[in-house]
Amino acid sequence: MNQYEVMYVVDTALEDSARSELINRFAELVAKNGGEVERIDEWGKRRLAYAINYKTEGYYVLMYIKAPAELPRELERNLKIAEQVLRYLVIRYEGELPAKREMNRPAPAREAAETSAAPAEAPAAVVEAPAAPAEAAEAPAEAADEEAPVSEAE
Repeated sequence: MNQYEVMYVVDTALEDSARSELINRFAELVAKNGGEVERIDEWGKRRLAYAINYKTEGYYVLMYIKAPAELPRELERNLKIAEQVLRYLVIRYEGELPAKREMNRPAPAREAAETSAAPAEAPAAVVEAPAAPAEAAEAPAEAADEEAPVSEAE
C-alpha cells in the first residue's frame, strides 16, 4: 500500500454538520476501497490566493491515507463530482507521517520580536541620519566661500 496526502478546499457556505458529513464521506470512501485513514487535519477557514467561483475563502482539510494504487483515481473522481469541493490535490509521499501542521501560524518567537520593536523609534532614526550629513556638508562650503577671496589665484 502507498501513502498519500489529500488536500481539499470546501466551500465555507456549508454548515458545520454538512461539512463534517462531507469529510466523513471521503474518509469512508477510503475505507470501503481497501485503504485506511491515518489522520485528518482540519485547518479551518482560510483566505484563498485567488477567487474561485467568486469565493474568496475556503475551508481547508488535509487527509493522510494508506491505500492501494487504484484508490487515488476513485477519490479524485468523487472529489471532482462534489459541488462543495472547490479544489483538491492528491499526492503520493514516502517516509514517516509528518507532524501535524498548522497553516499560516506565526512562531511565538517571531511574535515576541515584532511586538518588542518600537515602530516610532525607527522613523526618527531615519529622519535624523540625513540631517547630520547635510549640516556637515554646509560647513565646508561656507569655509570655502570665506577662503575664496583670500586665495592667491586672483
